Amino acid sequence: AFASLVFTVTDPNDLSVINEFRKGLENPEVLKWPENGGDPCGSPVWPHIVCSGSRIQQIQVMGLGLKGPLPQNLNKLSRLTHLGLQKNQFSGKLPSFSGLSELSFAYLDFNQFDTIPLDFFDGLVNLQVLALDENPLNATSGWSLPNGLQDSAQLINLTMINCNLAGPLPEFLGTMSSLEVLLLSTNRLSGPIPGTFKDAVLKMLWLNDQSGDGMSGSIDVVATMVSLTHIWLHGNQFSGKIPVEIGNLTNLKDFSVNTNNLVGLIPESLANMPLDNLDLNNNHFMGPVPKFKATNVSFMSNSFCQTKQGAVCAPEVMALLEFLDGVNYPSRLVESWSGNNPCDGRWWGISCDDNQKVSVINLPKSNLSGTLSPSIANLKSVTRIYLESNNLSGFVPSSWTSLKSLSILDLSNNNISPPLPKFTTPLKLVLNGNPKLTSNPPGANPSPNNSTTPADSPTSSVPSSRPNSSSSVIFKPGEQSPEKKDSKSKIAIVMVPIAGFLLLVFLAIPLYIYVCKKSKDKHQAPTALVVHPRDLSDSDNVVKIAIANQTNGSLSTVNASGSASIHSGESHMIEAGNLLISVQVLRNVTKNFSPENELGRGGFGVVYKGELDDGTQIAVKRMEAGIV
Repeated sequence: AFASLVFTVTDPNDLSVINEFRKGLENPEVLKWPENGGDPCGSPVWPHIVCSGSRIQQIQVMGLGLKGPLPQNLNKLSRLTHLGLQKNQFSGKLPSFSGLSELSFAYLDFNQFDTIPLDFFDGLVNLQVLALDENPLNATSGWSLPNGLQDSAQLINLTMINCNLAGPLPEFLGTMSSLEVLLLSTNRLSGPIPGTFKDAVLKMLWLNDQSGDGMSGSIDVVATMVSLTHIWLHGNQFSGKIPVEIGNLTNLKDFSVNTNNLVGLIPESLANMPLDNLDLNNNHFMGPVPKFKATNVSFMSNSFCQTKQGAVCAPEVMALLEFLDGVNYPSRLVESWSGNNPCDGRWWGISCDDNQKVSVINLPKSNLSGTLSPSIANLKSVTRIYLESNNLSGFVPSSWTSLKSLSILDLSNNNISPPLPKFTTPLKLVLNGNPKLTSNPPGANPSPNNSTTPADSPTSSVPSSRPNSSSSVIFKPGEQSPEKKDSKSKIAIVMVPIAGFLLLVFLAIPLYIYVCKKSKDKHQAPTALVVHPRDLSDSDNVVKIAIANQTNGSLSTVNASGSASIHSGESHMIEAGNLLISVQVLRNVTKNFSPENELGRGGFGVVYKGELDDGTQIAVKRMEAGIV
């Protein structure tokens, strides 16, 4: 034994690993290696072993049916360049390949390995091909490619079909400049194809049949990979349209997108590609079926308007589908807008007139986003369009002004941009809730409360309630849109408050004068009082005083006993010897004609008593109006 060890050609460390490898097998006899030891790199060289000098470079045991685990010290074969273990029944934990810096080709596919260590990919700087397909690695939790793999800058082929890869597709894979084949089918990958795959040099990309939620998002990025020959994306949740740029992939031979959520019209560029295989089944493609140049093509279970290649859709169908394209294909409309007749009752939000022409588009709160399509102008019979409370942006197409029957266009609560087109027929345009538009433009008339579904709009399939519209514009023939009147509206906004203020001042001044005059008349208006000389024959020896009330036109009589002394400023004598007394004096001495000073009542008025400053007793008769 000692002599055998001394004279072996094979490196002792390599020999030790090979012996461990053989001991772990349940059926090592199929290798036909010497039972009593020997020299793998000696003469004769062992089967399935390739050496360079004393170092083992290759182990090739493909398809021998070997059973058992691999030695965990396999990475001590530091000069190993090729490892071909595929299509056997190896099991257990994969050993770490860390440190195998010369390893270029590693085929571990179609075995029963159940665990992969975290450092498996570390230091594989010369790796060109790695195959781990069909191994139940980390079956319970799944696993993801570590960042260490990106150090394998020479990697050309990476195949890991059905080996429990989970999580998002690593972004670094799209930046690996040598990677040409990436086959990751039947795993647990999720999320979109990263943007880092733009312009990748891949020739084969298989991401099909991911379990769980599957991969999703747009497939636009694949149209930038001009070297692709095979694209398998079927069995996922990819959405959106097939990009028109798919026609740039002149090397493409096999394109499969079966069973996704792709929508829209089939691009003419795809139809004209001379593919070997084209699978479009089980999506939501719409419009006509083009004439394909592919050798084998299938397009079943979609929403095409026709079933025959080359047959065209009805004009109204195409107009609505182009509208749908502009608003990014909300799922509810995609599911119901199928066939070649929008008046068959299945098209959500569409109503038709007695002539089976589209008359109402009723899509409030329908998750519409994007822009409005000029194609609606081809629906000549449409009378009302309700698109409120969505997320529409951009401009109202100028072609819509040709809709002579359109009477209501509700775009409230969106993000429409100015300017609005110039409509030539009367139109109620509801604009409130669009931040980029004037909320209540000059000339706008309040719109009524449209809280119920119009009589001719669908009631079974269309929402019956609408948001209240607080701002609308009634366009008359030839009238400019509110945005074109914007400068005038700003002037009006400034001038209206000023004009209102001036009008208020103009009305307030005469009103103030009138109120002051009334107040003065009420509290200070003088009353003419005529005091007649005493009549000595009168038994009461009283002086009769006649009062002419200038305020209400009444006349009063005052009887005074004794001599009256009236202060300056309160009365004066006139030519007839009469005395003029102010009514304020009478108010004072009678306590403002208080009931407690009342002496009696007669046919001509009420008599009040009073006393002047010098003690003179007076009696004042306040005569009724019209009595002289």
